[in-house]
Amino acid sequence: MSQLDDSARAYWTEQLELGYGMVEELLTFPVEECGEGFASIPDAADAAGVEMQFSESKIAGDLDRVFFIRESLVDDVIAIGRVMNDRGWILKVEDGFRSREMQRTLVRKPAVFDLVLQKCIWENGGEMPPVEFVFRRAIVLVANIPKIGTHMSGSAIDISVFRRDDGSEVWRGGPYLEVSEKTPMRSPFITEDELQNRLAITEIMESKGFMHFPYEFWHFNKGDAGDHILNKKPEPARYGPVDWNRETNEVQPMDNPMDPLNPLEQIEIEIAAAMKRL
Repeated sequence: MSQLDDSARAYWTEQLELGYGMVEELLTFPVEECGEGFASIPDAADAAGVEMQFSESKIAGDLDRVFFIRESLVDDVIAIGRVMNDRGWILKVEDGFRSREMQRTLVRKPAVFDLVLQKCIWENGGEMPPVEFVFRRAIVLVANIPKIGTHMSGSAIDISVFRRDDGSEVWRGGPYLEVSEKTPMRSPFITEDELQNRLAITEIMESKGFMHFPYEFWHFNKGDAGDHILNKKPEPARYGPVDWNRETNEVQPMDNPMDPLNPLEQIEIEIAAAMKRL
């Protein structure tokens, strides 16, 4: 086992434990759901003449991605896209709103769960860790509880950025979704150029109030508990996890938002299935 591996493992563990600490803050942070509806980001971009891209992949199984966000946030996303266009960049929205079922299924998606499990085994020195450990990591990496999932609040987007002239990605040290010691925003395991790309993108996002999640370089959110925690705003957040009726554009706060989407017993089943694939 190399010294670099030991260093990467120690860093990964430190960051994931810090992430779990933020999860604990998110779980207790007050939310007073405002009831605001949603707006389409692609429609707004077309109307504004802003060049943007949107992921064409399924989120999991046959579930399409939903590129909607709360109504009062969509203009900020379009303004970000325009700034990026002026810089010679294209904002690509990788993901937007997720329903309860979308998030539950994403946690169990083989391509995602297998990565999480492999990192847990790596972190545990090559040995299978207890199911409780995998459950703990899944809470941080894939938001296995609605209360902490800002995509379920309609207040977050995952992004990549590309160059307008040649279509190449503004490289941040890994693709969406990178699950490694390179994943935290300020990872020491990326190059200086990659870090500067991350910081330049973050500066544009945060100029419109979209805060970066410190443990994923692609995730930005606004107006929710995560935003309030990162900005040390004590007042209740206005966006929490909601069930959204797309036809009426009405929202209702999710029932039982503190309950895991996939309980411990389901994670144990997913581990067994993953081990047959790996």
